[in-house]
Amino acid sequence: MSFKKHVPNLVTLLNLTSGLIALVYAFDTNWQMAFLWVCIGIFFDFWDGFFARIFKVQSELGLQLDSLADMVTSGVVPGMIMFQMLVGIADNQEEYNLSPDNFYLGMLPYVGFIITLASCYRLAKFNIDTRQTDSFIGLPTPANALFIMSLPVIQAHSDGTGYVFSLLSNPYVLIAISLLSAFMLNSEIRLFSLKIKYFNWDTNKTQIIFLIVSVILLFLLQYSAIPLIILFYVGLSAIMGKYTAKAA
Repeated sequence: MSFKKHVPNLVTLLNLTSGLIALVYAFDTNWQMAFLWVCIGIFFDFWDGFFARIFKVQSELGLQLDSLADMVTSGVVPGMIMFQMLVGIADNQEEYNLSPDNFYLGMLPYVGFIITLASCYRLAKFNIDTRQTDSFIGLPTPANALFIMSLPVIQAHSDGTGYVFSLLSNPYVLIAISLLSAFMLNSEIRLFSLKIKYFNWDTNKTQIIFLIVSVILLFLLQYSAIPLIILFYVGLSAIMGKYTAKAA
């Protein structure tokens, strides 16, 4: 029993470790490896609560530890990624190079950290919000992190040409995405939980449908599918919310 008690927390610490490794790669602008390690961290985040329920060892310590790990993996890392993307634009595009006339552009990269601040607020709010036991209110930090982390990878795979590359090379577009991210994290939009509590169809049909569609999109579109998957998640949640309201 003593070993089972520590299993969920060990899994949570693996999430934190993955986030720290992702942060190192984010500093080096190694987008693909940073994305991979965030995905690994989110994988561990998915299972820590599952093991806690299965072993019946849920605790207040586990809840707080989970949020602290998520803060790094799904909060600090995506904020750093956005910061680095904006710095890269200032360094590599002549029209955005700093000069006495546009000194304010030097502050733009720091706007990316609004993602980290909003993630912190969202995680703290989640811990005390009794409405979020079986669903989420606002975009979960892991889903938001995947969305942000996918952007530089998509840009890197666009071969420096095309509409998508041009869009993701515009600092004002990235700032708009950062602000939208902060809003979605702390909005009052109700979204279904991505975590599977028990392995059965009746309880998890929404999650299973979402998973199947996500796998198909990833197979067809690869990295470019990730923003579409997040949009599908929000849309499916809205549809299920209306269906549940009518059924009630």
